[in-house]
Amino acid sequence: MADAASWVREHGGVARTIDLESAGFGRGRVARALARGALERVTRGWVAVPGADALSIAAARSNVVVSCVTRARQLGWWVLADVRPHVVAPGHSGRAPTATATVHWAAPVIPRVPGVLLDSPENTLAVVAACQPFEVALAVWESALRSRSVDAGLLARLPLPACARRILAEAGIWSDSGLETFVVPRLRWLGLPLRRQIWIAGHRVDLLIGERLVLQIDGGHHVGAQRESDIAHDAALTLLGYHVIRIGYRQVVDGWEQVQEILMRAVAQGLHRAA
Repeated sequence: MADAASWVREHGGVARTIDLESAGFGRGRVARALARGALERVTRGWVAVPGADALSIAAARSNVVVSCVTRARQLGWWVLADVRPHVVAPGHSGRAPTATATVHWAAPVIPRVPGVLLDSPENTLAVVAACQPFEVALAVWESALRSRSVDAGLLARLPLPACARRILAEAGIWSDSGLETFVVPRLRWLGLPLRRQIWIAGHRVDLLIGERLVLQIDGGHHVGAQRESDIAHDAALTLLGYHVIRIGYRQVVDGWEQVQEILMRAVAQGLHRAA
């Protein structure tokens, strides 16, 4: 049988002593692991291996579960920057200090196993739907669907709250990033065809408005060789008669009015139409 520290490491690095005992590690073995430094006491009933995830340790100490946008980021989904950790508290037992964490009291759509510190993908999405503005939540949901972390059919069969069902009805997999998720709903009022991630001149474009107006949305990875490739593709599009407008993260998140003004003027000049 593996030693107690190895078992804890294989189960996320932080564990309840009751779960160690259930796995066959008696109090004596746990005490010896603590004495030699292979395990560290987190709080009453909890131990961790040295160097365990700090957020999981904090969750164990506060009797909460990491969820919402914080858990979404851990799962590799697209999220806006948010420096405060988001957690859910079971019933009224959560003790997370509100000065440093956003605490949600939310019933899970999938039951949480006692002692779990990291929320399931499905529960995470349900909390995101209730916490975040619609378009932000939609971007997180679409990112989760693109990554295949969740299945839309399974989500539809869960007891989701109304806010989550609204997002599920809207969510797709065609946006390449959360920024693109923001843009399409904001431009529907134009009444023009909006086609995402279609291939033109050997590469995908983020959004084709009408027949000839291309909107490219740059994230943080548009540097170096990627940037040079983007410039070359923009030139190829121009030679084919397309009009390219390229915008960045901050313009979408903080300066949308200016972006919209540019696009309205482009449409007014007919740049979305084929010659």
